[in-house]
Amino acid sequence: MTEMVKIRRLIHMDPQLPGREQETAKIVAARLAALGFDVKTNVAKSGVVGLLRGAQPGPIVGLRADMDAVPIQELADVPFKSVNGGVMHAHGHDVHVAIALGTAYVLNALRDRMKGGVKFIFQPGADPASDDPESGASQMIKEGVLENPPVAVIFGFHVWPDTLGQVYSASGPMLAASDSFEITVKGRTAQASQPQDGVDAIVLAAQIINSLQSIISRTIEPDDPALLTIGRIEGGTKSDLIADRVQLEGILRTMNDTTRRKIQRLMEAAVKGVTQAFGGDYALTFKQSIPPVSNHPELYASMLPVINGALGDRSVQRLSPQMMADDFSFYGRKIPSLFFFLGVRNSRLSTAPLESPYFNPDERSIAIGIKIISQIILDCLEQQSRLADSGEIK
Repeated sequence: MTEMVKIRRLIHMDPQLPGREQETAKIVAARLAALGFDVKTNVAKSGVVGLLRGAQPGPIVGLRADMDAVPIQELADVPFKSVNGGVMHAHGHDVHVAIALGTAYVLNALRDRMKGGVKFIFQPGADPASDDPESGASQMIKEGVLENPPVAVIFGFHVWPDTLGQVYSASGPMLAASDSFEITVKGRTAQASQPQDGVDAIVLAAQIINSLQSIISRTIEPDDPALLTIGRIEGGTKSDLIADRVQLEGILRTMNDTTRRKIQRLMEAAVKGVTQAFGGDYALTFKQSIPPVSNHPELYASMLPVINGALGDRSVQRLSPQMMADDFSFYGRKIPSLFFFLGVRNSRLSTAPLESPYFNPDERSIAIGIKIISQIILDCLEQQSRLADSGEIK
């Protein structure tokens, strides 16, 4: 697995933001082509799909690995630090790519005994905070990644800053739905010395922020997880002028569609009430929506013993639903899916969390991840082939 560590470091040094992963895609495509896979490039701009066909006919299993980096300046003291200023693999997607490629190498060596095949999906633009109104997964699905040949089930994973080699997952809901939104607060400019002649968009924005924060704390049940964050605010031109416009941007995270719709409705009412009460106006737009990640119960139950077996003296640790989001959920809305976290905490060098400029995962997790995922896919192919042979699936 030394080769996969080298590849991870190469990718780590040259990270690319969502939708711009062409250099990483070139590395991936070259390795898959060298293995003799059927390779498609430029899927959803910079995505790569590699198809491994086994010696015997059977179902196709999918594996998703995301490739994008995030706009963070790396501060970790490593010899393979990012050379792209302000861009870093702080989510560990470089590790994802290395694990998926390593799995491709392992399964390629076993293709003579495989029934069916594996579709390796190296996906761009997975980050829900991306400016692209449509996520990488959604775009790839539209371009037919789950078809020709059809994918029966799909697996996804993410590094997790906890115990090295531990797997964290659960049946049913895993990750939150994510809705990014933008609010334009419209006022009327005037001299600061004559505020009565204007409508102060900054004051209105401040009241809106306070009102929005009260929605979850006062209208949503305490055991129903929800999160609303304003992450960006911009407005005003001069210190002595009343601002006529303020832009607010943020995210809404929920675990179910009922709560999601309720909060969106209350947000609209709050923004409308504040602005119109003082003679202002507004525009509220939900720009990007990522569904919640939810593991298929039957697939999870069938794979749990397999993962436990691969872990050896450990077992899968049940993880309560997390408020982070991942567009892997789009695949799960089409076919049965299973998502899990893989512990990568490097207690010797770093315990930094995801999205920290000091994030430095333990590279021993690459070999561990390859072993676990290879076993999952092999067992799943066997199970799917038996179901197909029995006529339970077609």
